[in-house]
Amino acid sequence: MSEPTELAQKAEKLDAGDALASKRAEFVLDGPEGAVYLDGNSLGALPVAVPGRVADVVGRQWGEMRIRSWTESGWWTAPERIGDRIAPLVGAAAGQIVVGDSTSVNVFKALVGAVRLAQETDPGRDEILVDATTFPTDGYIAGSAARMTGCALRPVEPSEVPGALGERTAAVLLNHVDYRTGRLHDLPSLTAAVHAAGAYAVWDLCHSAGALPVGLDAHGVDLAVGCTYKYLNGGPGSPAYLYVRADLQDRFDSPLPGWNSHAEPFGMSSAYEPAEGAVRGRVGTPDILSMLALEAALEVWDGVTVEAVRAKSLALTDFFLECVGEYVPEGRVECVTPLPHEERGSQVALRCPDAGPVMRRLIDRGVVGDFRHPDVLRFGFTPLYVGFADVERAARVLAEELR
Repeated sequence: MSEPTELAQKAEKLDAGDALASKRAEFVLDGPEGAVYLDGNSLGALPVAVPGRVADVVGRQWGEMRIRSWTESGWWTAPERIGDRIAPLVGAAAGQIVVGDSTSVNVFKALVGAVRLAQETDPGRDEILVDATTFPTDGYIAGSAARMTGCALRPVEPSEVPGALGERTAAVLLNHVDYRTGRLHDLPSLTAAVHAAGAYAVWDLCHSAGALPVGLDAHGVDLAVGCTYKYLNGGPGSPAYLYVRADLQDRFDSPLPGWNSHAEPFGMSSAYEPAEGAVRGRVGTPDILSMLALEAALEVWDGVTVEAVRAKSLALTDFFLECVGEYVPEGRVECVTPLPHEERGSQVALRCPDAGPVMRRLIDRGVVGDFRHPDVLRFGFTPLYVGFADVERAARVLAEELR
């Protein structure tokens, strides 16, 4: 191998000064020598503690204790307990997040619940605004929620939301970070605009939770949802979560009332009476195996602040863009991720005409990102286990494949 380039030497210095570098050892990152994993914005790496915890849940808690584990092993209270573990990562006080179901199911609960909150005091609010650039499922769910609640659905670019709000607006569903481009939308100002119009704000945090500060409580967000298998490293299909602001919980009317959200779940009453607090967001029996794997995964956050993660995320993406600018032939790729820090999530998306074949070749060489139709190379940067040498290598291999 040739002598290290100037950027490789810079990466070495940045890694030496990285306060989060020790966290890398808490993840399983085996693979080909020099492999670089930049797809944690799709599926986070496996935390070292998870296999042993899952083995205990299966072998001892389920295998030996069996049904006693609902109480003695804390299975029954896991959705709220793990919700309280996630809460600091999204800027929420305890008692407002419940873990369970998929992101799609929670989007449905949150959006219908938001419309019902609005129509409770103003039946004339019969319009839902949805992020026109959203992940497709959010759009599908919003369409179904609109039909169920008698609302019109109106897709709007996030930047155009303030001008689109009106007296008919019941709820607005927005993504904090655009899944394709990595654009970070202005949650504080958009939430304030929604409230000024008398409507309710629902935020999808799938691409921001665990990567940057969210500030749900500080900015008065009404409802929010998010997955746990990306930057929270909960594992494939790990349960999602639902946030309902504390002062709205007694009015939150879930469209999916289940026995787990009943005030007396074991009373087996034919009449539904909702429980108090975040428990209202529950539906059916919790998915214990994946939920407790998530709980173990969240231990990697011990001693880590979201602010420190955000600082490293920005440094990683800045450095990647610097390396791409230095290594990649001019005109070969176009960055579609915003350059200003206040508009950038924790990924970089590069437009490339032959993005699909290029990403396949990168993966073959141990640089794992992903491809988004029709022409986007997407690289996610998870600060807990991605280092600056990873970034330099990824950009260098990309350049070699584009020459």
